[in-house]
Amino acid sequence: MTEAVLIAAQSGRALAEAARRAGLRPFVADLFGDADTLEIAEAHHPLPGTFGSGRLGGEVLLAALDDLAGRAGTRPVGVVLGSGFEGAPDLMAALAARHRLLGAAPEAVARLKDPQSLAALCAELDIPHPPARLEAVADPEGWLCKRVGGSGGSHIRRAGRGSAPPGAYFQARVPGRPHALNVLSDGREIRVLALTEQWCAPSRLRPFRYGGALARGAGEPGPVPPAIRAEIAAAMARLVARTGLRGLASADCLVTEDGWWLTEINPRPGATLDVLDRRAGPLLAAHIAASLGKMPAPDPDPGDAAAAEICYAGRDFAAVPAFAWPDHVRDRPRPGTAVRRDAPLCTVLATGPEAGATKDRLRTRIAALRAALAQEDASG
Repeated sequence: MTEAVLIAAQSGRALAEAARRAGLRPFVADLFGDADTLEIAEAHHPLPGTFGSGRLGGEVLLAALDDLAGRAGTRPVGVVLGSGFEGAPDLMAALAARHRLLGAAPEAVARLKDPQSLAALCAELDIPHPPARLEAVADPEGWLCKRVGGSGGSHIRRAGRGSAPPGAYFQARVPGRPHALNVLSDGREIRVLALTEQWCAPSRLRPFRYGGALARGAGEPGPVPPAIRAEIAAAMARLVARTGLRGLASADCLVTEDGWWLTEINPRPGATLDVLDRRAGPLLAAHIAASLGKMPAPDPDPGDAAAAEICYAGRDFAAVPAFAWPDHVRDRPRPGTAVRRDAPLCTVLATGPEAGATKDRLRTRIAALRAALAQEDASG
């Protein structure tokens, strides 16, 4: 029987798809239970929680994974965690007591996702990192307020007066364009997979909400100067060597023409999985091998460019209608699902010979999807 793998995340579809590509049977616990997740997964268990939070499921999650493991028929190879656990190393430790964790250890997550711990590591390792603090700041215009363990950018606000709210911290605003260095690590060294370009999809209440990412084709110039890319990779290698981080991970950076800042470490497979898992060797297989301390042989970079963007709902859907979703759409909500305005509706993918054509194709597809949904509303 094909080996089973447990998956827990805010949205488990991309990991489930990656598991199938790696020849595994995915058993998924997530918030959404999207139509394509249910098609891919051997079994699914819904979880309570809020999208964008850093703590997902609690005791319900533990029971859900125990149930899924029991339904697998064979002992799963372990559990792969996506977003939703960045602020919960204690929950990760409870998971690790019952199932083998494939990815970052709770101790590594605790060091990398605690803002003051990360700031201290960066100072020690000579990594440019914006100042972070809990106390009131003299000029809030120069600071952001972030939730500890938050993900997806929806939790980021402009700082206000007074001390940071409980569970949040202030981070100084710094210039630069957003990028992410995506790596594979075995706890000792890293292999760089791509430096992806990222962008926001701002709303009135969430000005820094994550929008999407693009990986350039193998033959294209990189999105940042080679010397800066090398600096970012060297910094990530130092953090890995100090913390023992394993598996797929990424470093969020803001890059200027002559410098850069590390803003966050994402110690897990991230939102770029859709654009990165296009090599001959499946990335989830590489993630599992590296998590067990065995760095796999490198694969050539994909020849073409790829991009993915979250399409947020432009209005409230009391019940999503039955809709013929295009093949390039993922995370398709089931008919009848309630989706609030500004919540994630689906993910749109595009590939192309180079970055410019890929971005154009992505924009065209998103515009066509929004037009088709509006027409569906009008006809309904």
